[in-house]
Amino acid sequence: MPAYKDKDRGTWYTTFYYTDWRGERIKKCKRGFATKREAKEFEEEFKRTAQGEVDMTIESFVKTYLRDKEGELKERSMKSKKYMIARHILPYFKNKRLNEITPSDIIAWQNIIRSKGYSQAYMRMLQNQITAIFNQAQLIYDLTNNPCKRVKKIGKSNARSLEFWTYQEYEKFINSIDRESIHYVIFEILFWAGCRIGELLALTMDDINFETNQLHISKTYYRMDERDVITTPKTEGSVRTIEIPEFLKKEILEYYNHMYKYPKDARLFPVGHEAIQHKMKRNIEKTGVKRIRVHDLRHSHASYLIHQGIQPMIIKERLGHTDIKMTLNTYGHLYPSEQKKVAALLDQMKLEVQKQERVPANNKGISR
Repeated sequence: MPAYKDKDRGTWYTTFYYTDWRGERIKKCKRGFATKREAKEFEEEFKRTAQGEVDMTIESFVKTYLRDKEGELKERSMKSKKYMIARHILPYFKNKRLNEITPSDIIAWQNIIRSKGYSQAYMRMLQNQITAIFNQAQLIYDLTNNPCKRVKKIGKSNARSLEFWTYQEYEKFINSIDRESIHYVIFEILFWAGCRIGELLALTMDDINFETNQLHISKTYYRMDERDVITTPKTEGSVRTIEIPEFLKKEILEYYNHMYKYPKDARLFPVGHEAIQHKMKRNIEKTGVKRIRVHDLRHSHASYLIHQGIQPMIIKERLGHTDIKMTLNTYGHLYPSEQKKVAALLDQMKLEVQKQERVPANNKGISR
């Protein structure tokens, strides 16, 4: 692994060929090293990173891992992943080689994370990040021993209790908002359609079929690095068509008709998440209803449907869940209350049968 002196700059550089993870041979040149040793170390580490060898440091492997995920995850998800890895994983493991990390190292890291006082949900997110790194190393790059598979996970994915409003609570809240305002229509759609806040903020008039009373979800909106981003929804299952009630359709039309010559392909609600959260918080304080998040209006929608006897599969399709298990895992605990209705129905059916059995034969219209 030769390194060369740049006589003009007084620094060192290295130039070499390497075989990348696709098996292609590529030439690489890197300048500006203070010493010959640094130039050589860069070449060695770069080759390992390019090929995805698991005897590299975890810091180097993370570069390979993030490269693999680049085309798989959305920009916002990648930004969050990079932050958590850089903030909570690399500081503890970056100088260790991937194939030298043991289960006891993972446990020591878990204990440090526990001491930080993070929520159960956030600790599970961090656990999922480090597990994903080692799973990738094992499945794709032939890491022999995955230390994460030999230790218990920390945190809980569903540590936060499900919060939602009853219909009566929502009515009290929505009646405190001016019907002519943008927020009134926003909260009405969130409660009665059950869409995510990002899905709502990406809506245009072209997404609504007013003849069939259907709302088509095909994109989501968020704000990142002081710019508006519109992309595909959370999952493939999130692309869906939601049937909306007649009164909601009329409310949307009334709102739109007040917007003079507004383009049908422009965002119907040109506001951000923060403005909606602030409005919701202010009117919660005004009305005294239970404090919930904007996202909890989606849970409120699901809860309302459940108590109206709507089956889980219909709710799954309406919410855009990929799998019925997600629906049941999230809302399954609300269904036991519905079992009483089933039991009462069966009791009623049994009584009807018994009444029929007690009626004399000649009163049943049976001819001799």
